[in-house]
Amino acid sequence: MSRTLSFRTLISASIAALAMLPALAHLQELPATDASAELDYRMNEHIVQVPAGDDGVTLETTVFQPNGPGPFPLIVINHGKDSGRPSLQPRDRFYYMASAFVKRGYAVMVPMRQGFSNSGGRYRDHGCDMTANGYTQAADIRATLDYARRQSWVDSQRMVVAGQSYGGLATIALGTGNLPGVRGLINFAGGLRDDSDRCAWRSQLVSAFAEYGAKAKLPSLWMYGQNDSLFGPELAGRMHASYVEAGGRGRLVEFPSFKRDAHGMLASRDGEKVWLADTERFLQEIGMPTAVVVDVPPPPSAARTGFAQVDDAEAVPFLSEHGRRAYRDYLTKMTPRAFAVSPSGGWTWAEEGEDPEGRALATCSAKSKDPCRLYSVDDYVVWTDGRLDQAEQTAITASNAPVPGATPATATSSDPTTSVGSTTVR
Repeated sequence: MSRTLSFRTLISASIAALAMLPALAHLQELPATDASAELDYRMNEHIVQVPAGDDGVTLETTVFQPNGPGPFPLIVINHGKDSGRPSLQPRDRFYYMASAFVKRGYAVMVPMRQGFSNSGGRYRDHGCDMTANGYTQAADIRATLDYARRQSWVDSQRMVVAGQSYGGLATIALGTGNLPGVRGLINFAGGLRDDSDRCAWRSQLVSAFAEYGAKAKLPSLWMYGQNDSLFGPELAGRMHASYVEAGGRGRLVEFPSFKRDAHGMLASRDGEKVWLADTERFLQEIGMPTAVVVDVPPPPSAARTGFAQVDDAEAVPFLSEHGRRAYRDYLTKMTPRAFAVSPSGGWTWAEEGEDPEGRALATCSAKSKDPCRLYSVDDYVVWTDGRLDQAEQTAITASNAPVPGATPATATSSDPTTSVGSTTVR
């Protein structure tokens, strides 16, 4: 069974700062929002259905873009593959990378390939044939580019394609064909892992990149971290060397260890500190813009309160002793992170990835009979209610009282191979 990790499951600019940023041409306006749509209108996020093939299949594709009609330079960002069924994989957004590019005047497209999320068609797996896997996934990226060239808001002569993990492999495979208007490719931790018996997936990857290099038509940037759990420095070096020796043009950047696993770097809000400088250098080399021209308003965040110190586990309302142990464990997690509680004693924490606050609240509410609220975010408390009503006091008493003969609840975590966003629920 093939398995790799996507960037998931993983712009602050105030108006007062505009005087210090003469490159900013205009402020990205903020239209009315529809919270139920789960779209970020700060970047005009919306979803389009991209045709893929002649059988009516469409690809669920997230689009971000600046205000105005364009045409805008375009980046297409391609996702990896989570463990499990591709159809259950959530829609990828690459929010942090998308935000950086919208600020630089780009439109961004993130297509979910066939069989993934809400896209049509079926996921096609060629087993240990990594070369074929890359080519098959690249076909959907090509369909996305064909669609983009027909859109009035896209500058069809200024496009770049990027991909993470399986999407990185597919991006480099895509570069073997003629791609009008595409100036370069960016490969973030590209590859595909197959743990099935009798599959020499590492050597298969090296061979695949050698074939892609022999047919490559575009320059590329490769970025791999020292503590990547799937494609470490030795394998990344072999893959890159086979590509370049076969004739491909690609610069390899081996960045230092990033948090627990560099494979999730692109999903982290801190990842921009790693990838941006080298990416900007590459974009300049291929004639793509890098200057900040749009100010994207930061997303709203919970306000810091003086309810308690963040490390005071005894101050957290509603929790049993087991919950307080979980909160102390939460304090060892990496930021961004969030902890949510409910009056019935339920609790959840989430770390890393996109929107840990929203993930914590959603998971807590799904597991608790009462609505959940955030208690802390990152390194500060956001809880505001110091006066609990009688119902809440009763709930606290009930949640803290031991149940005769009950076995203590055990904290569970999400798939430990997922480097972006561990969640614990009681």
